[in-house]
Amino acid sequence: MSFALDAPALDLLFREAHTARTFTDEPVSDETVAAVYDLVKLAPTAFNISPLRITSLRSEDARARLLPLVSDANRARVAAAPVTVILSVDLHFHEKLPTLTPALPTLKDTFFADAAVREEQGLMNTALQIGYFLLGVRSAGLAAGPMTGFDAAAVDKEFFGDGRQRSMVVVNIGHPAEDAYRPRAPRLAADEAVTVL
Repeated sequence: MSFALDAPALDLLFREAHTARTFTDEPVSDETVAAVYDLVKLAPTAFNISPLRITSLRSEDARARLLPLVSDANRARVAAAPVTVILSVDLHFHEKLPTLTPALPTLKDTFFADAAVREEQGLMNTALQIGYFLLGVRSAGLAAGPMTGFDAAAVDKEFFGDGRQRSMVVVNIGHPAEDAYRPRAPRLAADEAVTVL
């Protein structure tokens, strides 16, 4: 089987990529984070709902607000990363549907009028977009350190007090330091994970 991407690109995105735990001091610009988003926003979501929201914590004040809310094991990593982002779901994503899905002008007020449907679809599609985002970070030549070791309710209250957004993952982004990676953990073989019917 052949892939359109060459071996070095596949290494960058998958085979050699790991979760980074430490980073160099080299900065990551706001423009780089925006460029990553501009790439990954093109990947598919159901009805193009695009519920992912990115909150970039760059200032010392913003970082200080997050640090007490992450687990002890993650606190030093967050403090030292060049930039940390909170990836969240916008539970009111349906308000953007007239722009995002103009071919279905009633979608906002029919299928997505129900808050439970919005929550289910928002969470699932944000999870997809989080995966795209991590690949986008790697494609920019950077490393990502995603983590769920944080008090999500406290993060939501601190950063999204209106209840509109719900945090899902915190990601440190930067250039990996020499000791950034642990050895890769085992993965399931295809015959363990793929069923052909």
